[in-house]
Amino acid sequence: MKKNILFLTGDFAEDYETMVPFQMLLMVGHEVHAVCPDKKKGDYITTAIHDFDGYQTYSEKPGHRFVLNYSFADVDPKAYDAIVLAGGRAPEYLRLNPKVIELVKHFAESNKPIAAICHGIQILTAANVVKGKKLTAYPAVGPEVTLAGGTYVDVAATDAVVDGNLVTSPAWPGHPKWIAEFLKILGTKIEL
Repeated sequence: MKKNILFLTGDFAEDYETMVPFQMLLMVGHEVHAVCPDKKKGDYITTAIHDFDGYQTYSEKPGHRFVLNYSFADVDPKAYDAIVLAGGRAPEYLRLNPKVIELVKHFAESNKPIAAICHGIQILTAANVVKGKKLTAYPAVGPEVTLAGGTYVDVAATDAVVDGNLVTSPAWPGHPKWIAEFLKILGTKIEL
């Protein structure tokens, strides 16, 4: 059964964490509205490619232009079955937007499925919706999870953590498990 999914991203969101989940969710037949505050349908965001090159943290390279297919100003959270929060640098400023916080609170309070990856979890901690939840994130975000009352679970970058309606993963290498778990929560059936 097709679901309506809100996909929140922004400038310098991680390229794979924007492009891949968006395309995967469309591929299985869901309606996905990719939005960014202060941008409208047809505008684009510029993504960043974060890679693990052997440094103490990830490196950042220019990504792609990702065209938004819906206007943020037109979002009505009641019209959506679930939300996806892309990672990268975008969450650090998206979480400062009161409308973003309201949206995330709506999904948490309505017990609708929430998928967040990498730094996308910063939006969840800013919305104060992780208290009592087990979740993962990029390791540098772990202290924020703990301070917000959540239980940070340290898993491999290829893994995902599920707690009720919440599905999280540390980084883009976790896409296969993260998206698979999100699809289970959505009730998506894939026939091959």
